[in-house]
Amino acid sequence: MRKKFASLALLFAWVCANGAIWDAAQLLVWGKMFSDNARVMPVAAALRATFDPAKACELCAGVADAKETARQQLPQAVERSAEKLLLALHTPAPILLEPDPAAWPAALASAAPVRTESVPVPPPRV
Repeated sequence: MRKKFASLALLFAWVCANGAIWDAAQLLVWGKMFSDNARVMPVAAALRATFDPAKACELCAGVADAKETARQQLPQAVERSAEKLLLALHTPAPILLEPDPAAWPAALASAAPVRTESVPVPPPRV
């Protein structure tokens, strides 16, 4: 239940951040407008009247104004540009790691003791 609520809250936040909430509001306004028109007109005429831009209601105009205001309030950095696309596709130069010869000097490696006896096959028991 908690995970479902968190997912729905995240989805709602994403919808609001992308401005799709105004599209949802427009759908609700169209539904109200269609139901009002369908009471006094045939269904086909109500559908035509609902989506006729010349017969927009006050709510449709309000949603359109809110969409335009929200679009104007976006900072200029939000708009997509080709530079951002190039940065997203940019592959950095590979990092090459070379061994440090001073870390294992040859003199120390040659002075290390060498095992002369064979390793016992079964481990010794104490």
